[in-house]
Amino acid sequence: MKKIFAIILGLGFGVVSMAQETAEPAKEAPKQKFTRATFNSTRIINMQSTELNSPGSLQFLISHHFSPVWPEGGSTQDNMAGLLGLNSGLAYTYLSFDYSPTKFMSVGVAAAGRNRYEGFAKFKILRQQTGAKNIPVSVGWYSVFNANAAKDASVSLGWNKYSFMHQLLIARKFSDKLSLQLMPTLIHFNVVPYGINNSNLVGSIGLGGKYKLSSNKNITFEYARQLNMYENLIDKNGNIINYKPDLVSLGMEFNTGGHLFQFYIGNTTSSSAIDQLARNTTNLKLRNWSLGFTLNRSLNLKK
Repeated sequence: MKKIFAIILGLGFGVVSMAQETAEPAKEAPKQKFTRATFNSTRIINMQSTELNSPGSLQFLISHHFSPVWPEGGSTQDNMAGLLGLNSGLAYTYLSFDYSPTKFMSVGVAAAGRNRYEGFAKFKILRQQTGAKNIPVSVGWYSVFNANAAKDASVSLGWNKYSFMHQLLIARKFSDKLSLQLMPTLIHFNVVPYGINNSNLVGSIGLGGKYKLSSNKNITFEYARQLNMYENLIDKNGNIINYKPDLVSLGMEFNTGGHLFQFYIGNTTSSSAIDQLARNTTNLKLRNWSLGFTLNRSLNLKK
């Protein structure tokens, strides 16, 4: 009788144990965590970032490039009167409006300086995230159509005044402070920018980054190198042209809540990325660098 009671008691404990195991809740799948604010603006300095404005937002951006801080060949009196290029009379401005109909796309138009106009679109392909899916980078795509509206007697056909740029944006936020972005770029000119025996296609590779100093201040930088069309070029007058293919910019960002201010210095005065990446003949001597600033403001058009 004792043996039978022991067997029944053992079976009872087994059933209770199985019931407890069955009642335990299943483990939850890891929640998806998306990386936010890889960069604080749709631009790093001159180049686009992987960031887009929120859906339904219209962004107005003004970017201004001044003259070289101390032009070579200029007299000391003229250069001092130029106030580091801020008061010399030569400046190029980029004015743009872009709208984000979805969180994956934005489209825009711009007055790009030097009588040029641009239309552009940017797409977010991947977003850095952890969880069920582990994606280590954010990926975007940026395409630009540029039209030169200036009268040019040497250009007989209107479509020869067009150029195009396509740029792949690959960014990673390594920590709360550091973000980096790689930017391979291809630019096409309907007419070669110089004389005969030159290519319509110009390649470029770039690197940009942001380092966070505080909640509203960041250091930014960009470096890009033109990959072809900078050595032994023959212009339309038969002259041979050579220049350094490097583009460097350093900047500071200040976020006031309503506006984002970017102040920077770099070896370009051009306002369009097409000219900056494919036609920048300014060397890396610091006296030839130019000051500039960008101001952007976003308005939410959705209710």
